[in-house]
Amino acid sequence: MSNKNFGFGTQIRKSPYFDSTVKWGATGFSVYNHMYIPRDFGSPEENFWNLIEKAILCDVAVERQVEITGPDAYKFTQLLTPRDLSKLSIGQCKYVLITNNEGGIINDPVLLRLAENHFWLSLADSDVLLWAQGVAVNSGLNVKIKEPDVSPLQLQGPVSGKIMLKLFGDSIKDIKYYWFREYDLDGIPLIISRTGWSSEFGYEIFLRDGSKGNELYEKIMSAGEEYGLKPGHTSSIRRIEGGMLSYHADADINTNPFELGFDRLVSLESDINFIGKDELIKIKKNGVKRKQVGLTINCKPLEGPNTTFWPVKKNGNVIGKVTSAVYSPRLKKNIALAMIEIGNSKIGNELEVLAHNGKFTAKVVEKPFYDPKKKIAIS
Repeated sequence: MSNKNFGFGTQIRKSPYFDSTVKWGATGFSVYNHMYIPRDFGSPEENFWNLIEKAILCDVAVERQVEITGPDAYKFTQLLTPRDLSKLSIGQCKYVLITNNEGGIINDPVLLRLAENHFWLSLADSDVLLWAQGVAVNSGLNVKIKEPDVSPLQLQGPVSGKIMLKLFGDSIKDIKYYWFREYDLDGIPLIISRTGWSSEFGYEIFLRDGSKGNELYEKIMSAGEEYGLKPGHTSSIRRIEGGMLSYHADADINTNPFELGFDRLVSLESDINFIGKDELIKIKKNGVKRKQVGLTINCKPLEGPNTTFWPVKKNGNVIGKVTSAVYSPRLKKNIALAMIEIGNSKIGNELEVLAHNGKFTAKVVEKPFYDPKKKIAIS
């Protein structure tokens, strides 16, 4: 939608940073987790270079939080995810999957442990609050589940550390990858984690008072001016380069963890109890029929990411679909994530993709496409 006629209504929630994002040049929005998210600050390619060369500030308040508290909060949180949480420390984050009774993925949030029995699930796009409340009703566990007043920003890119140092002082350097700390910035209550949906070095800044959203956004932009900080949006180019999932595109309720190669996020050997365990044991035993792969697509540079699933063929037969595709200006090639029949998933296999603008050859390649060991994000 153009900013001449946004047409915002009350049934979709605005972020606490909304006014600042419009002021800083947001020209397009979409809906995610029943909220408006700024998706356009100009050229996606320029946004990509801003991210990997300097830093961008992204309004990701749409990563709504589900807060789990109460005497049985740990036991209940473990019930939601097949990842073993027994070594999750207070102040630590973990990337987790939430599965249903059939082993399908409902969401792939980042889990934060704020206290012994206090957790946040920082969500991708789906109604996990309702799922968790429904599970709680039938669990027999003493928990309270609600959405807290929490709104994340992402400050991502190589100079983000300098900007955070300017804002918060030397202690910010002590936050390790996938850990977090509480801060107060001139009366603005925050939690800051070394996480982000970019595959770059960066931080997520969780605002705990929605009335101070625009004030916080402006403070960060002001601090970052000397370092070349730009307003931005999550980069499809960079996240596909990094092989990061977009829920509803690369995974959904009909996708199981093993199809994505996420065996490490499923603990079947331990005695922990979680929803979908019996079915996931069967899937693991029988083996998967599909597998997520990386593809390079041989055609002129794609104009923006795909907005529909593209069929993938081998010898005239449909064997799967492209779930995310984009042109990488750094790699100078079209890259894609695809879910295809496992028999055709071998590296080097030649396939055919039916894109929106024609039929093209493609090749199965290693993923992630760039920085496969995530050295940049962890640095």
